[in-house]
Amino acid sequence: MDRNFVGAALRGRPCSQLKISALLPFLLLFSIVVSAQTTDNYPPGPDSKPQPGVPKGEVIKLSFDKSKIFPGTVRDYWIYVPAQYTADKPACVFVMQDGIRYEAPIVFDNLIHKKEIPITIAISVAPGVVKTADPNVALDRFNRSFEYDGLGDNYARFLLDELLPEVETKKTADGRAIRLSHSGNDRLIGGASSGAIAAFTAAWERPDAFTRVFSSIGTFVDLRGGMRYPSLIRKYEPKPIRIYLQDGLNDHNIYAGDWWMANQTMERAFVFAGYEVEHAWGDGAHTGNQATAIFPDALRWLWKDWPKPVGNGPTKNPTLNDILLPTEGWQLVSEGYRSAEGPAANQRGEVSFVEIGGRKTFKIGLEGKVTQVLADSKRTTGQAFGPDGRLYLVMSGEKKVVAYDSAGKSTVVADGFVGNDIVLAHNGNIYVTNPPADNENAPSKVWLIRPNGEKLVVDTGLKYANGVTLSSDQTLLYVADYRSHWVYSYVIQTDGTLQSKQQYYWLHVPDTGDQSNADGIKVDVNGRLYAATSMGIQVCDQAGRVQCIIPTPNGRVSNITFGGENFDTLFATCGDRVYKRKLKVKGALAWDKPVKPNAPRL
Repeated sequence: MDRNFVGAALRGRPCSQLKISALLPFLLLFSIVVSAQTTDNYPPGPDSKPQPGVPKGEVIKLSFDKSKIFPGTVRDYWIYVPAQYTADKPACVFVMQDGIRYEAPIVFDNLIHKKEIPITIAISVAPGVVKTADPNVALDRFNRSFEYDGLGDNYARFLLDELLPEVETKKTADGRAIRLSHSGNDRLIGGASSGAIAAFTAAWERPDAFTRVFSSIGTFVDLRGGMRYPSLIRKYEPKPIRIYLQDGLNDHNIYAGDWWMANQTMERAFVFAGYEVEHAWGDGAHTGNQATAIFPDALRWLWKDWPKPVGNGPTKNPTLNDILLPTEGWQLVSEGYRSAEGPAANQRGEVSFVEIGGRKTFKIGLEGKVTQVLADSKRTTGQAFGPDGRLYLVMSGEKKVVAYDSAGKSTVVADGFVGNDIVLAHNGNIYVTNPPADNENAPSKVWLIRPNGEKLVVDTGLKYANGVTLSSDQTLLYVADYRSHWVYSYVIQTDGTLQSKQQYYWLHVPDTGDQSNADGIKVDVNGRLYAATSMGIQVCDQAGRVQCIIPTPNGRVSNITFGGENFDTLFATCGDRVYKRKLKVKGALAWDKPVKPNAPRL
């Protein structure tokens, strides 16, 4: 072949000057050679190799077989302790899935020696295996995908409640006790492939325990639901997590999804939601080559500005921005209850709630003081104020709905069924949910109690009718089905009966459950629905779509209400605690006059 043609081609001369038919075979061969030389070619740098004068840390190999979260499993794990560590101060923590990777001990030696990252103890842990009784006839059960690929808090609990406490019982060869920092700001977690999604899931579920994440060729695809993360990241109120993503365009593209596209989708979701995120995209396959090469720089970035806490920027989620005040977080109102429930606001904005386990009723004053108002509420599960100012209690222990006036005088409004939750319309109509008793599988009922005391069943068929509320214009009734992922919508007729029943609001369900556990529901003056679920407070638009999710400080919520002087404070009952949070929006109180909201964006 004429070398002038080759030179011309590589110098970018016009095609009219070249003999294209003669050149194409060479260009094809040239591209194959170049591709073979460059694809996934990432040689480690000096920080990944032993350097003279750098003290070496100690690596201790151990085994763990005491897990109750993953019963029957046995696994190896390794503890890296740097030479500079002294037991007088807890060390920062790095947790790596799938054992030791990325020449990590050497990298830690070098970076800690140069004081580019803090003194860090690294725990590298293998996935669990359930050993067979007879390996000659049966295989072990391999727990890797179960532990790593699924969403939920199981793996985080395994690390935090089982493995890391076990690590802190160990000592180095020279007798130094291993002490780990318990602050999430001092902890980094990482992994490759399924180990990467496991690392992110641990931080996502417990950002108080892990705030820094290294993800290499992460399996954010549909093996066990990981493809849901981009949507959840965009919807949840941002969490204090800093994440470094690595992947290559030749990564897996198989039945479960496209790793390369999934990782880019994750990165875009993080940017949208305001997270601190960095990425390294390459041309590699499903290997650790590029990750090993960039690991030192990734550590520097993940630990930058330490010990300054990890934060995040503003989210681009319009609903979160319309609802939340940037300077107002959750505040603890009170604690120590045996299942707080049934919050309801009166016309002054004072909030009443019940303690189901203690059978007491309390009131939160406008100044924040909590006082007991009923010593025995007869196992009340739900309550609401009416347009007449009375407090209506669903006393499931006595199969009654009872109203209390301001003087404490009680009146039985209805009886004969075990109710759960209640809402009172401005016109005096009362709706009460009646789920099956004692967790039976009988269909639920919804009762209408008219102002004249007449009661009738207006719906049946839900699995477990729970929270109930009205649309802000009071033309629709909403009922949460605790045992599904739906909130039902009904059109209210002029006589109070219901028509046009639909599974209307679609709710997110946790990976560890088969239902949303939707409990208390409320609406704001703009027509949004707020549902207390096991994944947090899911906020839906009028079209039935979850637009954002607001978690509570302790990860639990059973019921909510709008209260406070301007009804712009959201109160949440969360197990043994009650929290409140001031918002930009006001609640629509059912006892008040109906409010027509603006039409939703469809």
